[in-house]
Amino acid sequence: MALLEVSDLHAGYGRAEVLAGLDFELQEGQVVSVIGPNGAGKSTTLAALMGILPSRGRILFDGQDLAGASLEDRVMLGLALVPGNRELFGTMQVEDNLILGGYRAMKQRVPHWQREIEQVYTLFPRLKERRLQLAGTLSGGERQMLAVGRALMSTPRLLMLDEPSLGLAPLIVREIFSIIERLRAKGTSILLIEQNARAALAVSDRGYVLETGTFALNGPAEALANDRRVIDTYLGAARSLD
Repeated sequence: MALLEVSDLHAGYGRAEVLAGLDFELQEGQVVSVIGPNGAGKSTTLAALMGILPSRGRILFDGQDLAGASLEDRVMLGLALVPGNRELFGTMQVEDNLILGGYRAMKQRVPHWQREIEQVYTLFPRLKERRLQLAGTLSGGERQMLAVGRALMSTPRLLMLDEPSLGLAPLIVREIFSIIERLRAKGTSILLIEQNARAALAVSDRGYVLETGTFALNGPAEALANDRRVIDTYLGAARSLD
């Protein structure tokens, strides 16, 4: 049974439908990437999965139907979203942001959940150096690290990343994708939304190409990375990461 199974997913804003019946799945321990141009519906997909945006269709998470489940319900089940704008508490210290990320573990009375902070610091040593610094004073790359670290504090069953490379310098982008590779090696299930097709497919098991609300292509990530249609349309912009 897939960890996440989505069937005929429709979502949009008012009368404007953005997603026109998506079908996809993610197995436990997999990294699945959704690539595509701006406006294709990538971020809308994550918003629908988290319950931020109303949707139609069927979303099964570990066999449980999420119809009617609130945002908090989905967080408690183990879904965690790192949004594209990071949404940090800028006037709070780095460590306090991480502690807030442990809400799920704290509410479920997970013993010694605070120890997850050390795991995050091992993954992101720079955050440990800046643990007493206000989140709003961090660089763009450091804010992205903190956003991912905060999500990991909930020990999620599925980590969803919305454009983690957006607005970052190439060196920082490499560092972020290196972290994703390390999480993949640890068995973390990840749904990755990215415009940087080359980098996304390089760290993924499977990929989907989203165009105007529907999947134009899907398959093993390596096969997509070598597909002439994907190369011609999506991979040129990412050659700077070669």
